[in-house]
Amino acid sequence: MASRTVTVRSVDASFLQAVEAGPHRWQADEPSEDGGTDAGPNPYDLLLAALGTCTSMTIGMYARRRSLPLERVTVELAHERLHVEDCAECEGGKRRVERIDRRLVLEGPLSDEQRAKLLVIANKCPVHQTLTARMEIRTTLEPAPTQ
Repeated sequence: MASRTVTVRSVDASFLQAVEAGPHRWQADEPSEDGGTDAGPNPYDLLLAALGTCTSMTIGMYARRRSLPLERVTVELAHERLHVEDCAECEGGKRRVERIDRRLVLEGPLSDEQRAKLLVIANKCPVHQTLTARMEIRTTLEPAPTQ
């Protein structure tokens, strides 16, 4: 399943970026303390938003299909980069671990069994699967348009 093309263009010499996805338009930037103007979410905010929206949508879709009494899903996320002294699980001796903490609040008269199943479903959202899979990013350099 291929997604639609997302286009990102630098606006000026700062960090400000114009983002397009189909008919949708928004800006991304870095916070003021990092040299940006905070005119939009930063790249990690966007990454967390992708995981959070996918998680909520996947849980909601599952609950609707199973007629579960789920009333609302709230997903809170935070990213942190951990530097570790001894990492037995780190590939190639890397000393840095990227971690996303995801906190779910499931509202509605759900049983403990239903809540446990929805937690399992949260980990099956497509963005979660993408982020935890081995990823390949291919980059090509295209010629600049002629004036």
